Amino acid sequence: MDIINLKDTKAFTTKDGSTIREILAFRNSCIVNQSLAEARVPAGSATAEHKHPKTEEIYYILEGSGTMKIGEETQTVRVGDGIAIPPGEPHKIWNTGSEDLVFLCMCAPAYTDEDTILLE
Repeated sequence: MDIINLKDTKAFTTKDGSTIREILAFRNSCIVNQSLAEARVPAGSATAEHKHPKTEEIYYILEGSGTMKIGEETQTVRVGDGIAIPPGEPHKIWNTGSEDLVFLCMCAPAYTDEDTILLE
């Protein structure tokens, strides 16, 4: 049984510039086909626009507010919003609030830098 507490994970910066703590993935558990991480974007910051050719993502906003861009569409996001990001779609999230924008990021297959293409 693999149970990982967020407090027991180490933060690292992904290729898009967000700081994440990977909760479950092939790197630390029996999970092989997906990953779950907490991501943080500081106030006034944003991720780099990027895409994942193979990976579909779900963001779930836990704290803060921001603006999400997927393809050519942008929309305001807030606590409680779930965001579907299909494989291959360019995307970026801005923190428009005064506190950290915190969200869960679920990826299938699991997140890797190799499946991340920076667009800016």
